Order: sequence, then structure tokens, then C-alpha cells
Amino acid sequence: MTSAASSSPEWSFVPGSFVVPEELDRAGFRLVPLRPEFNDEDYAAWQTSQAHIRDTPGFATYGWPIEMTLAQNLQDLEQHYTEFKQREGFTYSVLKGSEIIGCVYIYPSAAREPGVAEVRSWVRADHAALDRPLYEMIGSWLRDEWPFEQVRYAPRDREFELADH
Repeated sequence: MTSAASSSPEWSFVPGSFVVPEELDRAGFRLVPLRPEFNDEDYAAWQTSQAHIRDTPGFATYGWPIEMTLAQNLQDLEQHYTEFKQREGFTYSVLKGSEIIGCVYIYPSAAREPGVAEVRSWVRADHAALDRPLYEMIGSWLRDEWPFEQVRYAPRDREFELADH
């Protein structure tokens, strides 16, 4: 899942003073930046859950997942990691124990509106019951600890308001 964000001196997704979390361990989930060395596990996670991911709020009209080879997935992970390091967007692997069970994507809005983030997350089909707890944990984390004025994160079975800063 790639992003169209690019760096520009006059625009920044997050303020330069904001310390981007390198890890989050909360509510039974561990988030770490999605890195190229996770390629095999990441690929297996989404390959086995494509229909489930497409049915996850936020993905139905997004156009991902798509068929990719392991090598193409590696290129995608390298792009996400570059964007993370350049502070253009933040993709995290979701771990339960040491097992990758999903991903969280935090990116600028398509129109690059200042202070607005668009967020998507998914979990593997065999961990579907964890989608809602992950969604709520991510929503609280973004609302309480990130510098966004508005977070657009497709609601699950009820609206989870994230714009109340």
C-alpha cells in the first residue's frame, strides 16, 4: 500500500518537533515500524487475508490489497519504511507476541490538508476479533499523543470520534 505523499519544504505532515513513536506496546498489541526485514511475515499475513482486508472499513474502495509477488511486496515495504524515516507517512506492523497480525497506516489526507491524517488498519482474518480493539486503541493513541487536528479513520460498528482535540 503506497502513498503519494512527498516531502516539500513548505509542507510537513507532522511538526519537526514531534517525536514519532518507534514502538507502542499497549492493550495487548505491539506496533513497530513496518520494515523490509518483515517481508516474508507481512506478505504471508495479508496474502492469507485479502478478502477480509477488502471487507475491513477503509479498504473497500481503496484498491488494496492487490496481487503482488514477494519481491514486489519488498519494494512496497521499502517505500513505506522510507516514508516513515522521512516523516511523510507512518506504517506500523501490528504484532501479537512476536507474530505479525496486521498493519496500521497513518498518512496525510489525499489533499494534504494541514493537521489531517487518514488512517487505515487491518488484521489477519484469523484474528478478526481483534479489529475493533485495535481500532479503539489506535484511535485513542492518535487522539491523545499525535499532533493531528483531525483523524479520518473509517468507523467500525459505531462512530469513534477522533476529531475532539
